[in-house]
Amino acid sequence: MTRTTLNGLPTARTLLGAGFCAVAALALSGCGGKKQVKATIAPAQTTTIGVNSYLWRASLDAVSFMPLLQSDSAGGVIITDWYINPKNPGERVKVSILILGDDLRADAIKVTTVREVAQGSGWAPAPVQAATVQKLEDVILTRARDLRRSTMIGG
Repeated sequence: MTRTTLNGLPTARTLLGAGFCAVAALALSGCGGKKQVKATIAPAQTTTIGVNSYLWRASLDAVSFMPLLQSDSAGGVIITDWYINPKNPGERVKVSILILGDDLRADAIKVTTVREVAQGSGWAPAPVQAATVQKLEDVILTRARDLRRSTMIGG
């Protein structure tokens, strides 16, 4: 039995209850029979370490022949120790890589290289060719894209 006022109109409580039932029915109608679509993160932004995981892995791969001095995946910092190429023992290099974001983009990585040459009994700073830094960034970006591509096709 529906509650009404003296003049035959439904009470506020009855209207409120009917409104609640209508809203609940409308909300539940979207739940039945349809496949739920899961929200996914774009592969370029996949990260569980604080920075883009493809750039991180590619950066480590690119300097894997050099001794690491520091690596911080949360901050996206990789710093190598001095590396002396056995074919050129008169020079040494040190590389710093900073991953600046979650996206797989060219501007999300910054590479800095320091070079020294043997001079007398010590080491003296020497210029680094800009092409060297650019080539290392390109190697990292290419490897990161390859890693992403292989993840997307499952292989």
